[in-house]
Amino acid sequence: MFTLSTHTNPDLYSTSSRLLNFESQLSEKVAAADMAFVLPDAADADSPLKADELQVLRAQYEKEGYYVGVQTKFNYAWGLIKSSSRSEQQEGVRLLSDIFRNAPERRRECLYYLALGNYKLGNYAEARRYNDLLLDHEPVNLQASSLRGLIDDKVAKEGLMGVAILSGVAIAAGVVGGMLFKGAKRR
Repeated sequence: MFTLSTHTNPDLYSTSSRLLNFESQLSEKVAAADMAFVLPDAADADSPLKADELQVLRAQYEKEGYYVGVQTKFNYAWGLIKSSSRSEQQEGVRLLSDIFRNAPERRRECLYYLALGNYKLGNYAEARRYNDLLLDHEPVNLQASSLRGLIDDKVAKEGLMGVAILSGVAIAAGVVGGMLFKGAKRR
């Protein structure tokens, strides 16, 4: 007959305790790694594909021609958005817009990359519009939340630069106007 001992083996308790502690630490590290993996996507768009990598996507897109698949078009658009060439980024946004209109099952993904593409092009109002649509459907989407912060930061910086430029122009106009006014008075 099997009986439970009322005495606890200290080595067993210590090992069990260490194992639980290790599992807890591992879970925390995995959760942190998952968050670190999800958040950099907006920053990832700033690192363009190598020329040969983009060429592979372009070749597949061109090979499929008129009957290009949605996934192939999406992959190529993604590669174009990552590009440092403005014209390629614009083409990527155009392709994604086409997918958004014609493939309802891909709209969620398109919203994020349309927001990202417009952000890279400096179309912050469009970027915000697409990103907000995604956040309306997925309020806890970490990628979209991260991108919202980037968009808001850029708009704030450019707004401050705009105010500074307008202030500088106004001051310069005032100085020039004052000089002209003084010059007209002396004559």
